[in-house]
Amino acid sequence: MKTIIYLIAFSFLYSCGGAEEPNPAEDKVAINSTVTLTNAQFKSANISSHKLETKSISGIVKLNGKIDVPPQNLISISVPLGGYLKSTKLLPGMRLSKGEVIAVLEDQQYIQLQEDYLITKSKLEFAEQEFERQKELNKSKSTSDKAFQQAKADFQNLRISLQSLAEKLKLININPRNLTENSISRSITLTAPFNGFVSNVNVNIGKYVNPTDVLFELVDPTDIHLNLKVFEKDLVKLAIGQKLIAYSNSDSDKKFECEIILISQAISEVGSAEVHCHFSKYDKSLFPGMYMNAEIELKSNQVLAVEEEAIVSFEGKNYVFVKQGKQTFEMLEVEVGTKENGWVEVLNYSNFDGKEIVSKGAYTLLMALKNKAEE
Repeated sequence: MKTIIYLIAFSFLYSCGGAEEPNPAEDKVAINSTVTLTNAQFKSANISSHKLETKSISGIVKLNGKIDVPPQNLISISVPLGGYLKSTKLLPGMRLSKGEVIAVLEDQQYIQLQEDYLITKSKLEFAEQEFERQKELNKSKSTSDKAFQQAKADFQNLRISLQSLAEKLKLININPRNLTENSISRSITLTAPFNGFVSNVNVNIGKYVNPTDVLFELVDPTDIHLNLKVFEKDLVKLAIGQKLIAYSNSDSDKKFECEIILISQAISEVGSAEVHCHFSKYDKSLFPGMYMNAEIELKSNQVLAVEEEAIVSFEGKNYVFVKQGKQTFEMLEVEVGTKENGWVEVLNYSNFDGKEIVSKGAYTLLMALKNKAEE
């Protein structure tokens, strides 16, 4: 008899164990979209409602990018004739003044070039006198035409050579007009072409540099600009001359006024384009390569909007409550657009045509719906 009882109990336990396990997904609270408040709830909720209102809302596009330098403000310093670096005090980040000596180089070719110039200049003076003498003699036929032509050719050739040597001297910052036999030097100086700072130093003292070598890279920061990345969907909202505010992550309270000066027509593979902006006023705290945030206020538009507190979030979506009766309300999904001054643009406004939307007490209604679903 006991055996029969054990078998019956085992069969019962087996049938219970074979039952389906609860699905965690089914534990999610299913919420009804309509709620009706009691008189007491309605009185304490202090609910107010109104229809969509037409508001003038200015959209704001938030972008990011970095400070850049136009090619004409980034200069690579080299020596056209090469030479040995004798001295320099430059370090990356150092500020420079226009005309300040940034390096001294020396080489024997500088001496040779100055010598060639002075010798050619001396020869030219003699050749000019000989040309004038042959010119006068040729007028009276006291000398042959060949001698006159030869004197003329020698004079012209030396004049060309002297001009060529003078230009070479200018390349290494030697003024040929001030050059004499007493001022010949084996060294030359390089000077800063503008007020700016050093971005790179590529040489050391004693090194021989070729004409193609870049010794230093200098930056003129007075014309730095902001290079922003703008996605294609926002590109049509921007225009040249549009104003914007930029700020860095390290000091978001310090704002810099900018103006759009160029909008790229090329869209990258990720769907963005470059927008170049000019700072209204140069600030020494701005450096090339610095990352910046920007906010561009778009033109005001007349839109249908609702107060921001009327919108509630539930399971990742936005909703508003629409009045169905004196104390009955229905929760409907809403598509929101631009926000400004406590008002939010309603994109699917046609779904709320003529309906009163709860502007105060929306979260009270949401809590009532959740409580109702959990009962």
